[in-house]
Amino acid sequence: MNPVTGSAREIARAVNARTASAAEIAEVLIPHAERVDAQLNAYLELTPELMRAHAKRVEERVAAGESLPLAGVPVAIKDNMCLEGTHTTAGSKILNGFVAPYTATAVQRLLAAGALPVGKTNLDEFAMGSSGENSAYGLTRNPYDTDRVPGGSSAGSAAAVAGFEATISLGSDTGGSIREPAAFCNVVGFKPTYGRVSRYGLIAFASSLDQIGPFARTVEDAALTYDVIAGKDPLDATSVDRAVEPAADGLREDLRGVRIGIVTEFALDKLDPASRACYETAYADLERLGAELVEVSLPTAEYGLATYYLIAPAECSSNLARFDGVRYGLRADAPDVNEMYERTRAAGFGPEVKRRILIGTYALSSGYYDAYYLKAQKARTRIAEDFARAFERCDAIVSPAASSPAFRFNAKSDPVTMYLMDYYTIPGSLAGLPSLSVPCGAALPEDGTRPMPMGLQMTTPLFTERALLGYAHAYERATLHAEKIMPLTMDAESSMMLRTPTGNLA
Repeated sequence: MNPVTGSAREIARAVNARTASAAEIAEVLIPHAERVDAQLNAYLELTPELMRAHAKRVEERVAAGESLPLAGVPVAIKDNMCLEGTHTTAGSKILNGFVAPYTATAVQRLLAAGALPVGKTNLDEFAMGSSGENSAYGLTRNPYDTDRVPGGSSAGSAAAVAGFEATISLGSDTGGSIREPAAFCNVVGFKPTYGRVSRYGLIAFASSLDQIGPFARTVEDAALTYDVIAGKDPLDATSVDRAVEPAADGLREDLRGVRIGIVTEFALDKLDPASRACYETAYADLERLGAELVEVSLPTAEYGLATYYLIAPAECSSNLARFDGVRYGLRADAPDVNEMYERTRAAGFGPEVKRRILIGTYALSSGYYDAYYLKAQKARTRIAEDFARAFERCDAIVSPAASSPAFRFNAKSDPVTMYLMDYYTIPGSLAGLPSLSVPCGAALPEDGTRPMPMGLQMTTPLFTERALLGYAHAYERATLHAEKIMPLTMDAESSMMLRTPTGNLA
């Protein structure tokens, strides 16, 4: 078992068997993460002392006879989730210096399961973005090409796992913020059903859409993480009181008897030739694994972007009203309280956040609520109904996770062009469905010289996470796409680790 390149399953098994120690894993991982992150800026804050403290507790619990599902597994946490005693900024200047007084439920469940917190990861400010370019604390770089974006908003969480700076990580997905960076960074990114994972301790962007989920280098590790964090939480009124069907023990090796829906409205001829060829091969591989491909229709999917960019900004406008300089974070000097509000928010929020607040405030304003926000909610219902009808004909729907490979920094400076990156992921988010991205190969960008990773999106009906992860595992193990390309950030020592994955800790 290797502490840097090993899977969560391998690490936990070794620590529980006491053939490796959590302390040793921490001491190997900490300098490796520091070295790699100098190139990636995936982390806003590394927490080595906290990691060591948790490693000590894991060893004590294992020595006392406990078996922990994630014993000694290094985890990275998106910096819009609270972790007591750490800075929690949501990638924004307005929360500069804020130290979380408590820990988010999903994070607490990981730590209780034996995971070791490596640090808090970079993100688009308040999770608003598709590229990782909107953080107030600098760009996160793609481990496969540091001149390209890692995707957003969970940029650091995806890059940290792809760059072997953590074994698993937590991200949040509002309209594609787990799935798209997973596709760009050659990792698995999984968004569970809305309400399946507690949002307590997650700094809200759009409360009816936000959902926490895992990044991992394998579907099995994503399933292990999901099994730990899923379930009802009395601290979150939106978490669903429904029994969680464990996913890690339901992974399958083929797709025989599975009906896979190909969406008519998501025709691949809209993509560049290299991307189209990648997805055509992926669809053929699904058939080779025994799946039956059936055509389904989502006639309202084309309204997904317009619907999302009314609902999400409206909820953002409401949620971000609390950041006013009074209780926490940045406070600008001013002669009176109203001027202080204005100066604080002007200095603290970045351009994309301001843009969405303005859109949302307008959509909710008197005289426009019915014309925009209410109409968008009706469209959302139609989109969910279309998915329900499509699932009468199939067990899962597949599509691209992103319309292209990772692009160069500043290549999509026009907001509308950037928003179009979420074309395939937003409809499933509006319907609250479980969805993931699994590596499906690589395509040469039109402006590139090196093939970049691509991700296949799989979506299933509400609360069918076990089935979804099973389908993805079958595809992953048959194709092994994630293992065919390695990040450029792996140095000689790390590359040797990859070539000797069974080597024990010295």
